[in-house]
Amino acid sequence: MGILKTLVRDIILNTALSSVLIPIPLRWRFYRIAGMKVDRALICPNVWFGNRNISIGSGTFVNYRCVFNTAGGIIIGDNCDIAMDVSFVTSTHEMGGPKRRAGSPASAPIHVGNGVWIGARAIILPGVTIGDGAVIAAGSVVTRDCQPNNLYAGVPAKLIDSPLPVA
Repeated sequence: MGILKTLVRDIILNTALSSVLIPIPLRWRFYRIAGMKVDRALICPNVWFGNRNISIGSGTFVNYRCVFNTAGGIIIGDNCDIAMDVSFVTSTHEMGGPKRRAGSPASAPIHVGNGVWIGARAIILPGVTIGDGAVIAAGSVVTRDCQPNNLYAGVPAKLIDSPLPVA
């Protein structure tokens, strides 16, 4: 990423727009003006975005200190609840040789369906799709796709309860 793009990201997206001075109910409008695809979502202060390669659906709630590494793109559906300190990591590296194990950069998108609940400090890794209505327990590390309306927990996250009640 060029120096100018990094400055724009850090000053506009991750300082001005993530400031406590912008009311939570209005923040989505400012992100949209900045070029992000954000519907009527509630986004708390101190949320970090890698760039504008993200879509956040209507009615979604993003709590404090979440990190969106958006190199591969992130799509979050409607009516999701994302607890504090959740990390969405779309970038990684290929395995390098013994002199430098982190080889060539790679990325893959993350897709989060509608109505998903992600607990505090969960980590969602590159290429993961979380189905509609799934629940990711706090502290989980999601390395593989999660089916709709199921509960996943652990490191790595595994199926705990299937299926969850559908109302």
